[in-house]
Amino acid sequence: MGHDLDCDRAGLLARLESAGFALLPPAAAAATLHLDLAALERLRESWQRLPRDEYLRDGGRYRARRHSCFVYTASTGLEAVPPRAHWQPTSYNALHGGMLRWFEPVEAAVSASAVWRQLVGSLGELFAELRPVSRWHIEAHQFRIDTSGGIGRPTPEGAHRDGVDFVAVVLVGRHAVRGGETRVFEAQGSSGVRFTMEQPWSMLLMDDARVIHETTPIQASGAHGRRDTLVLTYRARGFQEPESGDACGGDGSGRLKR
Repeated sequence: MGHDLDCDRAGLLARLESAGFALLPPAAAAATLHLDLAALERLRESWQRLPRDEYLRDGGRYRARRHSCFVYTASTGLEAVPPRAHWQPTSYNALHGGMLRWFEPVEAAVSASAVWRQLVGSLGELFAELRPVSRWHIEAHQFRIDTSGGIGRPTPEGAHRDGVDFVAVVLVGRHAVRGGETRVFEAQGSSGVRFTMEQPWSMLLMDDARVIHETTPIQASGAHGRRDTLVLTYRARGFQEPESGDACGGDGSGRLKR
């Protein structure tokens, strides 16, 4: 089977279970998750207002982002939680791990919209069919990678896992860029696939324990080159957070940056 999947929900679950990942074109994503693509499209303009990411350790200015956290249960649905820092251990993110990174939240009009709640909640329901859990702890990241400084790096940390149970990478759009090839490889093996996500609202779903992933740098092919994505992570064991003494601020001093 190729990596691009266009089948029913049972086929999608079988693909995730057998390969550890599945790439859904927009129409299949909409049908499987019961999404209104026109309503999703109305969220796109919010990517124009993402604040610049101030934590890039390579000194780059190519990434803008927002970040919010949610909890999902079948009984209560999707619920936002108070703002919290994004944190990963260095074992999962050698470049930016160990830092408490505070980002501006996803705009309220976006996170409260029916299509956002449907997208995030439906993915939680789908993943629970593979790994039954009572509660998902979800982190949502809106990203814009641009080429204003030359090269933009979607994954400056390289090939990685995220330290969660499942990951969904949603392509919101790309404009006037070349590159940005997505690579997915077995975490315990050597086989993998490479492809370029081109269609807005196509989705890459991954079992984070089984595969590693990265996206290659982008370069401009015209004016205002950019690549916009939404990354959603689902973790059963609570949000990732440092143990005492494990975290530092973005300047390396131990102070929290807000």
